[in-house]
Amino acid sequence: MLNIIGAIISGLIIGALARFFYPGAVPMGWLSTILLGVGGSLLAGWFASRGSSDFSRAGCLASVIGAIVLIFVGRLLGLNF
Repeated sequence: MLNIIGAIISGLIIGALARFFYPGAVPMGWLSTILLGVGGSLLAGWFASRGSSDFSRAGCLASVIGAIVLIFVGRLLGLNF
């Protein structure tokens, strides 16, 4: 249960950072922000795929970059969050 809560909290933080650093306005709600952060973490983990689940600043930075990539791809596809 704590893993799910931790994923929600970290997803919210990562998604909020990605929205902050993405140029231009990114209008979306809290649930979309959480899903964006979790998706960015999964995308970064898929690219890194080292199997390590330890917390690191480099992993957080990669997660934010992954979430920014998801915003960019979503905009290219014409998705409105």
